[in-house]
Amino acid sequence: MRDLLRAAAGPLICAAVVTGLLAGRVAAGGGGTLTRVRLQVTQAAVPMPAFTPQAAAEVRTATTFLTIQNLSGTPDELVAARSPLARRVVLRHRGGPAQGGPLLIPAHSTLTLTPIGDDLVLQQPSPYESRATVPLTLTFRHSGTVTIEVPVTGPGTP
Repeated sequence: MRDLLRAAAGPLICAAVVTGLLAGRVAAGGGGTLTRVRLQVTQAAVPMPAFTPQAAAEVRTATTFLTIQNLSGTPDELVAARSPLARRVVLRHRGGPAQGGPLLIPAHSTLTLTPIGDDLVLQQPSPYESRATVPLTLTFRHSGTVTIEVPVTGPGTP
């Protein structure tokens, strides 16, 4: 019995010390704060590039539009996007670099990707004109990844 107590004493003492150190760090404000960023994606659309498959085959990009609402008090950023139907998806800033970095979604605010503003561009997409939706995975700095099905709309309609 004595050997059993000796064997258990080491791990128990170690656990007590680690728990005490962690509690002290949190009490001193060094534990950090976890904030959950809540996002809502709405009004998504990927217009067909043309009315006919032949004309659509000539177009090498497809612009995607959507609205991302940040429902939390913490800002977030859209840092990347991908789709299995596109070779690459580019975040595009209007009034800035053609292929920009992350798109900011301020706290309690909205980021709207539109034909006249920032948007997402599917580069070299596979034909999607006969599909009802296009799968799109959005990667956010704090909120992780979200996969949505973006409705396909007629040419020129967001």
